[in-house]
Amino acid sequence: MRFDTIILGAGAAGMMCAAHCGGRTLVIDHARAPGEKIRISGGGRCNFTNMFAEPANFLSQNPHFCKSALARYTQWDFIDLVNRHDIAWHEKTLGQLFCDGSSKQVVAMLVAELERTGAELWLHTALKDLHKTESGFALEVEREGQRQALTCRALVLATGGKSIPKMGATGLAYDIARQFALPITETRPALVPFTFSDGRFKPLSGVSIPARLSNARTSFDEALLFTHRGLSGPSVLQLSSYWREGEEITVNLIPDLPLLDTLRDQRQNSGRKALSTELARHLPARLVEALKSDLPLDGNLADQPDAKLETLCTALANWRLTPSGTEGYRTAEVTLGGIDTDALSSKTMEAKSVPGLYIIGEAVDVTGWLGGYNFQWAWSSGYAAGTAIAARTPAP
Repeated sequence: MRFDTIILGAGAAGMMCAAHCGGRTLVIDHARAPGEKIRISGGGRCNFTNMFAEPANFLSQNPHFCKSALARYTQWDFIDLVNRHDIAWHEKTLGQLFCDGSSKQVVAMLVAELERTGAELWLHTALKDLHKTESGFALEVEREGQRQALTCRALVLATGGKSIPKMGATGLAYDIARQFALPITETRPALVPFTFSDGRFKPLSGVSIPARLSNARTSFDEALLFTHRGLSGPSVLQLSSYWREGEEITVNLIPDLPLLDTLRDQRQNSGRKALSTELARHLPARLVEALKSDLPLDGNLADQPDAKLETLCTALANWRLTPSGTEGYRTAEVTLGGIDTDALSSKTMEAKSVPGLYIIGEAVDVTGWLGGYNFQWAWSSGYAAGTAIAARTPAP
């Protein structure tokens, strides 16, 4: 069977690309349903983009690579598409946009868009063989127990990275990249919780607090969540993309709280109150209880000299921890690193050394922050490849 374009992967990037390729396009995926990571994202409501998306929100060995695609298909373009499909949405925090209803609406929208252009979608289809030909690519797939031979002029890798293997992630794009001698940067789990092997935070599991998490390179002010394994929450997930094994992190438990002034005032007004009781007005009581073993929290406020209060506040603002590791790809929301951008055109996403091969989405060494940025990269890179393919596809 001959196609103009075959897209491997029916996720966010793959379906967006299919909606813009033109010609005879086929999307194949080994999953039983399209857009599974879309479906589970955002607590089932899909954080589909971010109002503040810009190149500074993305990590890559070449920080300039993402600029072209992001400029040509912006968050406002995707919002316009969502609006045209009458999908109600809202801004949650920090520019994060979610569906009012279900993330399945975004999946249905993308399927409708690719079907509108005449693209076909084959699910539960496994790639068995792939090689380059003079005119494009030859593939062998297995579908419904039958093997089929396919050919295409353009081939798009949209199979994602290694994150969340229970959703079917396999790293297939990296295997194909190696087959065609394309370089791959180091890949790591990103947007992932930290773990601590000593189990120190088990008693605090479920406690959440606004915090500032930092390392030597960056910091993030968002919620921190204690878990039975370690630390999670938005601030932790954000910092994990910038963290390396063995590195110390700093947790500020009072980033926007003038705690020293508050304790001094309360010492004047309620000196008989226990220091730990007053502290529990500003921090979760379970956290205060846990900190008693490490910090001087005994006595009443009236008994605390300024120097002791200053030491306490400094400790709360500079809690130094060294994670044992992360929860890995099992819970990572995205893969950091991937197919080296030096091997790709930033305008078309085509491999420079393999004409007709395009690579988009998470498979590429472009990784967004938490908060809708990785979906925006999927939309932008999918659009860039799709429109480039359409420009080269002969009219029927």
